Amino acid sequence: MIPRYSRPEMTSIWSPETRFRIWFEIEAHALDALAELGTIPKSAAETVWARGKAAEFDVARIDEIERVTKHDVIAFLTHLAEIVGEDARFVHQGMTSSDVLDTCFNVQLVRAADILIADVNRVLKALKTRAFEHKDTVTIGRSHGIHAEPTTFGVKLAQAYAEFDRARQRLVAAREDVATCAISGAVGSFANIDPRVEEHVAAALGLKVEPVSTQVIPRDRHAMYFATLGVVASSIERIATEIRHLQRTEVLEAEEYFSPGQKGSSAMPHKRNPVLTENLTGLARLVRGMVVPAMENVALWHERDISHSSVERMIGPDATVTLDFALNRLAGVIEKLVVYPENMQKNLDRLGGLVHSQRVLLALTQKGVSREDAYGLVQRNAMKVWEQGADFLTELKADGDVTAVLTPAEIEEKFDLGYHTKHVDTIFRRVFGEA
Repeated sequence: MIPRYSRPEMTSIWSPETRFRIWFEIEAHALDALAELGTIPKSAAETVWARGKAAEFDVARIDEIERVTKHDVIAFLTHLAEIVGEDARFVHQGMTSSDVLDTCFNVQLVRAADILIADVNRVLKALKTRAFEHKDTVTIGRSHGIHAEPTTFGVKLAQAYAEFDRARQRLVAAREDVATCAISGAVGSFANIDPRVEEHVAAALGLKVEPVSTQVIPRDRHAMYFATLGVVASSIERIATEIRHLQRTEVLEAEEYFSPGQKGSSAMPHKRNPVLTENLTGLARLVRGMVVPAMENVALWHERDISHSSVERMIGPDATVTLDFALNRLAGVIEKLVVYPENMQKNLDRLGGLVHSQRVLLALTQKGVSREDAYGLVQRNAMKVWEQGADFLTELKADGDVTAVLTPAEIEEKFDLGYHTKHVDTIFRRVFGEA
C-alpha cells in the first residue's frame, strides 16, 4: 500500500487510528451487553464509553507498550486502562484477542466492500454511457487477434458492462458473507461470556453472529472475499488489455485521453502510450497475487493459530486499496476514452471484404452446395485477398463455380454491414433492460 496507488477514503479504513477505534467500540458494546445482563455495573460501561469516546488513542503509546508485551491487543487494553481508570477492569471480560481482531477485520472488510461497490457503480455508469454512445458504431470483431466479423463498439462496451454488473453482484455477496461477528471467548465455547453479548455486539456493528467460531471466524469467508477481489481485478485487466490493443498504432480505433502537457516518452516526443491501462494490468496482477495466500489461510491448526495473521495484515489493506484505485482509474479511462469510428471503418475495409466470408459460405450451402465444397470455394478466393491484395467481392464474381450457384446480385447482398448489427438492440435490452 503506497500513496501512488492509494485513495484516502479506502486508506483510512486501515489506519491504526481507525483500527483502535473499532477495537474500542467492540469492547464498549460488549460492556453494554454485560451491563444489561447484570454481569458488570452499568456505571462501568457508561464510564468506558464516555472516556473512550472522548479520547484520541495514542498510537505511539500503544506501540511502546507492545514492544514490551509483544501482544497488540494487550497493549491496546493497557492504554485504554490508562484512559478509563478503575472501571477498565471490566473491559474484555470473558473475551479473547480473536474476538476483537476478527470482528474488527470483518468490519473493515465490510467498509472496504462498500467503497468497492460504489467504485464499480462508477465504472458501470461510464460503460453504459459510452455503450449507448457507440451502440451503432460498426467495428471489426477479432478472434485470435485476426479480423473475424463486424460488431459494434457499443456491443464491446455492453459486454464489459455485463461483466462488471456480475462483479458488483459478487462484491455484494462477498460483503454479506464476511459480515460476521465473533465474541465467543477462548476456543469459541462461550464458557466465560454469554452468547447474548455476541448478539448485541453484532447488531450494534451491523454484522451477523458467526454460527460457530472456533476462537477465530472461519477463513473460508475471507478466502471467498479475496477471491472475489481477484476476479474483479481480472475483469479490469480484460478491458484494459482490449484498450491497449485498440490503441496500437496499426489499429488506433480507441485511445486513452492524452491531456495537455502530458509527455509520452522521455526520448521520443511523438509518443502517446497507453500508460493507464498498462498500469491497470499490473495492478490487477497484484490483487490476484493476494488470492492464494487468503485461500491458504483457511487451514488453521485446531481451534486457532495465527499463521493467517501476518498475511491478513498485508493483504487486507493492499488488496482493497489497490482495487479501489484501479477501479477508479478504469472509470476515468472509460469516461475519457477517445474513439475513432473512421479508423474502425478503415480497418473494416482493410481486408477487401473478407469479413463477409461466412455469409457467402452459408449462401452456397443454402443453394445445395455441400459445406466442404462451399468452404473450399470461398477459401480459395479469400486466399487471393490475403496473398495478392485482391478484392474479395470481385474475385467471387469472377469465379465461375461460385456464379454458377449465386448471381452477382446475391453475392453483393452478402456484403451488407447492416446484416451484422441487426440484433444489437436485442443485446442491449438483455444487458440494460427495456429502458
